[in-house]
Amino acid sequence: MKQGLFLQYLAYERRFSTHTVQAYQTDLEQFASFLDETYGIRNDEQVGHPHIRSWVVHLLQAGRTPRTINRKLSCLQSYFRFLQKRGHLDRNPMLKVLAPKTGKRLPVYVREDAMDRLLRPEWFADDFSGLRDRLALELLYGAGLRRAELIGLRVGDLDLRAMRLRVLGKGNKERLLPLLPALRPLVEAYLAARDGEFGEGGVPELLLTGKGRPLYPKFVYNLVRKYLGQVTSLEKRSPHVLRHSFATHLAEHGADLNAIKELLGHASLAATQVYTHNSVERLKAVYERAHPKARRKEDR
Repeated sequence: MKQGLFLQYLAYERRFSTHTVQAYQTDLEQFASFLDETYGIRNDEQVGHPHIRSWVVHLLQAGRTPRTINRKLSCLQSYFRFLQKRGHLDRNPMLKVLAPKTGKRLPVYVREDAMDRLLRPEWFADDFSGLRDRLALELLYGAGLRRAELIGLRVGDLDLRAMRLRVLGKGNKERLLPLLPALRPLVEAYLAARDGEFGEGGVPELLLTGKGRPLYPKFVYNLVRKYLGQVTSLEKRSPHVLRHSFATHLAEHGADLNAIKELLGHASLAATQVYTHNSVERLKAVYERAHPKARRKEDR
């Protein structure tokens, strides 16, 4: 199978993040292992839609959720489309494969009052590590960054004069995000501590570990989980929860949906519309408490 060519294409032509490429690699390796063990298939040309359907059944029986399976099928769709375009296949075996239906999942987010408590300066030590942790959380929540975007930030991406941040998102798409003026003292304090700890002109990445190396996914996950655990009882406490919180709070305060889309770096408005649900539910609750007809119905 030609997984190596596809992964190189994702990394060097599509400019996918290392994390995303690794996820694609894992899915392809799982599929290849299933084909080999179940059918003795080791060539892409031998794969047909019955084999893929069989893998879907295998995943469902193993307890995988429809959402997880659909992500894996999306990987296969991209893989076989790539092989077909490059002339390695004359047909795409995914054409007759139906994805399992998934229920609508609403984004998990942290309440505003909990975020206010989380970002108070007294939570953090007044040293390099404390300033770094606070800045990482401020950027994840205050700018709605993805974890990979946070890790990829460089010192040169900060424009403190204009209070802007340049972010390289999915598909190598660049966007400029505003930074709140109140964030300037924190950024300046962190940069001073960073230079004092590791010197100027070293590693270009903005946020570093205690050893002066760029952050990595597990580090960021552990950092967020640690601090969120102090202000919320949510079971899910990942970096993406802060991104969801950013978008949900903007929507609740009446921000234009297209503006939220641009800030998040979404390719389409459909991906952003999920954040309107919570604000609609909040308005519905206000209506049911305050509208005369709703109140009369409760009094019956």
